[in-house]
Amino acid sequence: MTKQAKTIFLCGECGYESGKWLGKCPACGSWNTLVEERVLPLAPANHAGLISGLAAHAMPLEDIITASAARLSTGENELDRVLGGGVVPGSAILLGGDPGIGKSTLLMQAANGLAANGAVLYVTGEESAPQLKLRAERLGVHGGMLLLAETDLNAILAEAERIKPAFLIVDSIQTMICTQLPGAPGSVSQVREATALLTRLAKTTGCAVFIVGHVTKEGAIAGPRILEHMVDTVLYFEGDQHDAYRLLRAVKNRFGSTDEIGVFEMRSEGMIGVDDPSSLFLTGTNAPGCAVTCAMEGSRPLLAEVQALLSPSAFHNPRRMAAGMDGNRLILLLAVLEKKAGLRLSEQDAYTNVVGGLRLEERSADLAIALCVASALTDIPLPPRTALLGELSLTGEVRAVSRLDKRVQECARLGFSHIVVPQGAAASLPPLPGVRYTQVAHIHDAMRLLTK
Repeated sequence: MTKQAKTIFLCGECGYESGKWLGKCPACGSWNTLVEERVLPLAPANHAGLISGLAAHAMPLEDIITASAARLSTGENELDRVLGGGVVPGSAILLGGDPGIGKSTLLMQAANGLAANGAVLYVTGEESAPQLKLRAERLGVHGGMLLLAETDLNAILAEAERIKPAFLIVDSIQTMICTQLPGAPGSVSQVREATALLTRLAKTTGCAVFIVGHVTKEGAIAGPRILEHMVDTVLYFEGDQHDAYRLLRAVKNRFGSTDEIGVFEMRSEGMIGVDDPSSLFLTGTNAPGCAVTCAMEGSRPLLAEVQALLSPSAFHNPRRMAAGMDGNRLILLLAVLEKKAGLRLSEQDAYTNVVGGLRLEERSADLAIALCVASALTDIPLPPRTALLGELSLTGEVRAVSRLDKRVQECARLGFSHIVVPQGAAASLPPLPGVRYTQVAHIHDAMRLLTK
């Protein structure tokens, strides 16, 4: 008996599958995101050789030969840093970001650098070839790559088979269409199948594939979450379109760390990597409510300025807002200040911000956040050229942080002569000319900085 095609409903945000239409997705909670998809019956599956095309045979672990492939530089130092040192041949890289953030510009510049290591095929489904040529001329990119304006994935794979490029750039995955499947470009089934085919191309031919993906209003890559599991590396391009600086983060990397961060500046000549971004996130002011700390983004120390503003609350429950840090962590630190330092914060609205759009994830910034809040409440500035490093516990104790030597060296390089560190940490720190260490064991010891 022949199987008939059936109708299912897929969520365009998370890929949840339902047998009937629902107004609200049970998985992600989004409204009006379920779209109808026609599922054709599948042919009998041949499970042999899904990647290699050959019959699959199990092998002993000690008999497997590993090849340490050399990483290939993109010519963009910041992009190489986030990738873990360069592009690994045969890898699939997914780059997401808001429209107009600079994804295509960055990949065009990277294609120019990769052309020295092999053929580059740049496929666009959003622009024409003359438009790409105009962008290349603006960025100073001359030759060394092949351009293809096409949305049919079958035609793209056939051209890749003919050219056999070392690098393939697809911009963007939401515009690609597989003619064998029903649905419009950008639908869940189309995006999933297109990504699967491109990932298989990377694994079977050794071609490194860059896939551009648009993001939803929540900031996640549009399409089912399975896309991030299919590829090797997931990068997010962040930043305000009205600001010149962009941050590149890796949220998944099978070939390197996910803690690295790349900083770019958008100029008329393209994306320019910022080799020394610490000074970008400092305002240089010494006003009440400002404190400086040093965060580690992978192997790179970054100085960050934390600002706090307190105002009397007009409501029974005071408001707490945090930009660039975890809001729950801010509430915890405010409770420690009120209980252990004796500050009256229950009647104050508290607003904190990290300058420059940087986000502080680690707890080494606890002491700086607590002191900037106390400075805003007392209206007393911290001593000039002072940096604060330390984690704050629920008992009010200041605890040690990792890689303290790198942090203090970065602070000293940018002219900070007074560094506040946890008790007992100064003995293991290198003596730096013109730098004075102040050791604090409790939040009470740190509060004395506001009376000097």
